[in-house]
Amino acid sequence: MSSRTVTCVVVGAGQAGLATSACLTERSIDHVVLERGEVAHSWRTERWDSLRLLTPNWMTRLPGGGYTGPDPDGYMTAVETARFLDRYRATIAAPVECGVSVQRITTSDEGRFEVETDAGVWRARSVVIATGACSDPHVPAVAEAFRPGTRHLTPIAYRNPDQIEPGRVLVVGASASGAQIADELARHGHDVTVAVGNHVRLPRTYRGMDIHWWMDRVGVLDERLHDVDDVERVRRTPSLQLVGSSERRSIDLNALSAAGVNVTGRLAHANDTHAQFSGSLANMLRSADLKMNRLLDQIDEFASATGLADEIGPDDRPGATEVPAAPLQLRLDDVGTVVWATGFRPRYPFLPDEWLDGRGRLVHDQGILPVPGAYVIGLPFLRRRASGFIDRVGLDAHELCDHLLSSTLASV
Repeated sequence: MSSRTVTCVVVGAGQAGLATSACLTERSIDHVVLERGEVAHSWRTERWDSLRLLTPNWMTRLPGGGYTGPDPDGYMTAVETARFLDRYRATIAAPVECGVSVQRITTSDEGRFEVETDAGVWRARSVVIATGACSDPHVPAVAEAFRPGTRHLTPIAYRNPDQIEPGRVLVVGASASGAQIADELARHGHDVTVAVGNHVRLPRTYRGMDIHWWMDRVGVLDERLHDVDDVERVRRTPSLQLVGSSERRSIDLNALSAAGVNVTGRLAHANDTHAQFSGSLANMLRSADLKMNRLLDQIDEFASATGLADEIGPDDRPGATEVPAAPLQLRLDDVGTVVWATGFRPRYPFLPDEWLDGRGRLVHDQGILPVPGAYVIGLPFLRRRASGFIDRVGLDAHELCDHLLSSTLASV
């Protein structure tokens, strides 16, 4: 098998891998970006038809390139995002090799890395894992209890309401994916029940501005690890209960109920005949409302302190989430499809076991692995609260490439 040598191998050509490539080029570090499919592969193949970014277009910024279109306050579709990343790749002349699957990464006795692929071997002094945090949708064990014939979908497999057969749809999870899919299915005439667990409620706009505009201005998105009490808890925070739409509408549980979605508690158990739901829904709703109002209070204080309060719209914070008469049971004979919007798990079958913890997660300190020369980028709260955003992954890339240059390559 042929082999080639390069200073750094980047695995993955999504936004994280391309941002890393731009930063490596800026530092004159020769490298290659290996991608199993096409650039922005997951944006092309693992998104439903109506999906749009949760962040406004003006926040689509990467090192050396950003959104320049006519609608900065709009929200890009998945297809538009893939095209943006394609153009970005060309702009930065990223050395991407598409259709190359990484099979194994090992460390040699000399401290170099051997990256085995189905197209040959790469030898490098450094590797950056940029495969993202959403490689495998998580489906809980309770799914096995549903009756045979029930159709099970994840957000990666869901495309549009036309693929859903008649019968009740149970959507498990009410963060961004679950809320958007439940809303879309209900608006297309399906009988939808959504099982709600821990979630983050926010209005799409507040006082006339997008909620992300406020979080950007206030500094929430750039909070670092030392700014929070429990980093691991924050890393597990569900995606924001938002949707990108031309009308800039909110998609909280009140909106879902108004669209005809039946809202109930967390799915706790299932047997051959019934699904059982937790009775703690009211507490979940109060907790989400409390956290939302804390952020809106912080925004109000910032607006007053900076003089923005005189320039922006009035306080239009949403009212409390209405507590529905939630069913605690659901007959499984009535359920034709279950959508498991229960999060994702990263998977690294090509990495040595000693790089991973007992749950298969990479062991790292702000993206720096214990193995000298090995890095990861694109994970939630890697270095800052918004590390997983297109808009902030470039900041992480700059910092990690500085570390790579000063530490890994200092002796070259």
